[in-house]
Amino acid sequence: MAQPTPLRGPLQSPLPSTLRGPLRGVIPPVCTPLDPRGEVDTASLTRLVHHLLAAGVHGLFALGSTGEVAYLTDDRRATALETVIKAADGRVPVLAGVIDTTTPRVLDHARAAATLGADALVATAPFYTRTHPREIAAHFRHLRAAVDRPLFAYDIPMAVPSRLTPTVVRELAEDGTLAGLKDSSGDEGALRRLLVALGGRAGRRTGPAPGFTVLTGSELTVDGALLAGADGVVPGLGNVDPAGYVRLYEAARAGDWERAAAEQERLVALFGMIDAGPEAEMGRSSSALGAFKAALRLLGVIEHGTTAFPQLPLSEESLREVGRRLTAAGLAPVARTGDIG
Repeated sequence: MAQPTPLRGPLQSPLPSTLRGPLRGVIPPVCTPLDPRGEVDTASLTRLVHHLLAAGVHGLFALGSTGEVAYLTDDRRATALETVIKAADGRVPVLAGVIDTTTPRVLDHARAAATLGADALVATAPFYTRTHPREIAAHFRHLRAAVDRPLFAYDIPMAVPSRLTPTVVRELAEDGTLAGLKDSSGDEGALRRLLVALGGRAGRRTGPAPGFTVLTGSELTVDGALLAGADGVVPGLGNVDPAGYVRLYEAARAGDWERAAAEQERLVALFGMIDAGPEAEMGRSSSALGAFKAALRLLGVIEHGTTAFPQLPLSEESLREVGRRLTAAGLAPVARTGDIG
């Protein structure tokens, strides 16, 4: 039986200042460490960026869902983004989330991010308002025309009910409005249809949008997405184990799908930490983001595990569960499970 061919393209992503061609590899959505007062802990955030870069990630996505962007004031957004850009120091591209409800508000964030030096922008469709696909397309076209930065669309139906259909995405990819897509829909069939529409696994370079980037945000199916032709992954769990996702990506790029699957399975078990907080006691964001931050604290990367209000903190038992997951995955905690706040 013939073996699947290796992933296309170079290991390293394009030059940060230009983002010419697809952005490939592991681009973690960076957590935003907070102090007990809810202010951005810039020292911890700097250490986190260095932790990610040392693992070999190919880019950074600041101010995404994992970065708690919806909870941050404009000043805190600016502080977080400026800190990430400074810590990255041009070594990898920094994508900035400019997420808000409607086009004028997103445009304000986009201009601010460009001024701070972001290499690219990431926006969702408008939300808290009912929109038609034509209006969604107009939203992205207006943003791209107004701010001279590559623009990535972010499809996350659990937070933004207006889906980005493969038809709309392909249209905006072909006309150059969008540089890429971060797909957090969880709809593997729709993602595959989009990849096929763009030329399929073997035909992306000669397809209708050869420079377009497709990134999966589904941490649990990265090997499958890469095999189907996705360019990379934006894994929240990549904050905790960036080296694991880099190994997965490199194995896939080399065509070693057995090794990629083994790494994926280890990461699936580690991902179980997101349910450390009981569903009857807290929201799933409180549990997942609290677990990521608790893990980072246990690994000695950040100082506090504080999540933005009104998210609830993890209990002592939940913190112990996070520690057990780390140990089982071969990541040795260096901090106490208690006093997480």
